[in-house]
Amino acid sequence: MLKLADESPSTRSRPHVVRFAGDSGDGIQLVGFEFAKSTSRTQADFMTFPDFPAEIRAPAGSLFGVSAYQIQFGWDEVLTPGDDVDVLVAFNPAALKTNLNTLKRGGLLIVDEQAFDARGLKKAKLDANPLEDGTVADYRLIPIEITKRTLEALAPLELGRKQAVRAKNFWVLGLVYWLFERKLAPTEGQLKKKFAATPEVAEANVAALRAGHAYGETLEIAAFERPADAPPAANRHRMISGTEAMARGIAAVSMLAGRDVLYCSYPITPASALLHSLARIGGGVQTFQAEDEIAAASAAIGASYAGSLGVTASSGPGLALKTEALGLAVAAELPLVVIDVQRAGPSTGMPTKPEQSDLTMAIHGRHGEAPCPVLAPATPSDCFSVMIDAAEMAVSAMTPVIVLSDAYLANAASDWEAPDVGALPDLTQSPAGIETPFAPFARNPETLARPWVPPGTSGLAHRIGGLEKQDGSGDISYDPANHEEMVRLRTEKIARIADRQPQIEIETGVETGDLLVVGWGSTYGAIKRAVRELNADGHRVGHVHIRQLWPLQRGLAEAFDRFERVLTAEMNTGQLASILRSELVRPVDCISHVTGQPFRVADLKSRLLDRLETNA
Repeated sequence: MLKLADESPSTRSRPHVVRFAGDSGDGIQLVGFEFAKSTSRTQADFMTFPDFPAEIRAPAGSLFGVSAYQIQFGWDEVLTPGDDVDVLVAFNPAALKTNLNTLKRGGLLIVDEQAFDARGLKKAKLDANPLEDGTVADYRLIPIEITKRTLEALAPLELGRKQAVRAKNFWVLGLVYWLFERKLAPTEGQLKKKFAATPEVAEANVAALRAGHAYGETLEIAAFERPADAPPAANRHRMISGTEAMARGIAAVSMLAGRDVLYCSYPITPASALLHSLARIGGGVQTFQAEDEIAAASAAIGASYAGSLGVTASSGPGLALKTEALGLAVAAELPLVVIDVQRAGPSTGMPTKPEQSDLTMAIHGRHGEAPCPVLAPATPSDCFSVMIDAAEMAVSAMTPVIVLSDAYLANAASDWEAPDVGALPDLTQSPAGIETPFAPFARNPETLARPWVPPGTSGLAHRIGGLEKQDGSGDISYDPANHEEMVRLRTEKIARIADRQPQIEIETGVETGDLLVVGWGSTYGAIKRAVRELNADGHRVGHVHIRQLWPLQRGLAEAFDRFERVLTAEMNTGQLASILRSELVRPVDCISHVTGQPFRVADLKSRLLDRLETNA
């Protein structure tokens, strides 16, 4: 039996990376998701990266229609979906052409050789068959007539050819389950439950899954052996995507605050998935699909005025459309949570690809002096806690809060340990302490927040709106001195938020050294891993990750002073670096990455090493 290169005892327990690639119609995201769920059941640490085109159904076999799903998993901490792939499954020539560069030399390449006919090669703009011209000579190629094998497995079911071929993704999943010694029963049970209304579909997918698994036993290769499962005590872990974590965080806010949450949005990629998740939750979370972005933001403000907490979300140009409503929420001093699932732009750009290019707009992109706190989760599981932090900040300071996620965080999934409910903060507010006669813009001396009083509260009638208010009384005022004072108060109110938050700490690496790498958002895993490897190589590198981007967390200046050089690693052209230079008056360099893909650890490490050597 032929041994795979990865099976030596020294490498057996290291993380593995698997990537599925094919047409959107091949069910790539579904099969990747099912493999990720099977990984979660082993209690391994993992991170996924769904990578799909913007087109709902691009032309079959086209290069721009390739969909992919990658997962890295292992028994130590896994921080990224991986750089180099151990196993690549390519359903057609276009998938092979666009994804072969991800496969490591000597890696396992599984292809549906039936797809590599003249028609398939032409669609992929290939002049020769890469399976025959030496293109894949450096890899362990396993060509399989996957379509034929699937049809043979399903022949007893007497399905039509078109319906039977659709199950080929589960045939492949069965084969990959065999490679990594995964159990079939949980997936079979889920398929039967999912397709209970169409049992013939469930039967076809289960039959294909079993056939692919059985085929693996006929191959002259060994399975990727893995360590024993983690101990049962670790069974609190589950699989969660950034979107699902946000949805659960919003539901938790409703329970912790003892009030309804109204989520208002207009469909836009990739934020739309959050509306879908929240609509299924129900309970104290109500959802509203508005006719446009402006209406969605305005409805959320109305919900907050009425005593619920308004939450709205968008992506790309949608945040720009919400800025007028954000100015209203700042002027009216009402709590509001605004989520921006960033995508590659400008304009429509690459709507399914990640970027961190909305930071300066989130901090400064409003008319007038309208400051807002800006937060950013670093991992999919962070998306749960950041929603609670944003809600607490919005309510305690009576302000809109912007949360910057991105397409990578929203779609990626990782293992997640359910939080201790007893440790979550109490977000309820007591109406006691409001003085009479009621002054709707009288301020809490500590937070400078005005009271939150829903309309209809006996004896506390008040006026609200976008016109400037008289400090204290809330009457309309055009007095110049009062306007200046209100601008100052609103600015100071946001600035004081930093005083109530923990001081930033070094996330990874040394406390004092040659280079400090500053990150935010989804760059977390790649930076942390690269910094760890550089320190293991003898360099003195530190890493801080900013989750509160405005107002900036305390302690940054002091941290910068302990390093010879500071730089940011960002999926933009240096927006955080520019803000840090402006606010802290210190030199800050930037490693910029705007490819529509997350940082690769090896690439980031190489670029950091170049900076260290330049600085030496």
